[in-house]
Amino acid sequence: MAENNEVFPVDENDTDVCVTLELDNGETLECEIVTIFEAADRDYIALLPVDEHGTPLDEEVIIYRYSEDEEGAPILENIEDDAEFETVSKAFDQWLEEASEEE
Repeated sequence: MAENNEVFPVDENDTDVCVTLELDNGETLECEIVTIFEAADRDYIALLPVDEHGTPLDEEVIIYRYSEDEEGAPILENIEDDAEFETVSKAFDQWLEEASEEE
């Protein structure tokens, strides 16, 4: 699994790490990183779109394939296969359930 702090510097007291996505249409979307998790031997990242104040725009997360290049810069790829998306969605739901049990 990728090391979050190497790619996305995190202050120990800061739980809301955000990234800016550049969309295909040229617009940008600010997202909070929910988690980076593993499913089917690959890493994925779950992002929650937020407004300029950090308030979620919706309750749905966006999930991408996640990897890093040689310099440690993040690479996000769309999940286009329905079977892969189903597997990843189940893994994320399980992570979410476990995270809510820990609270």
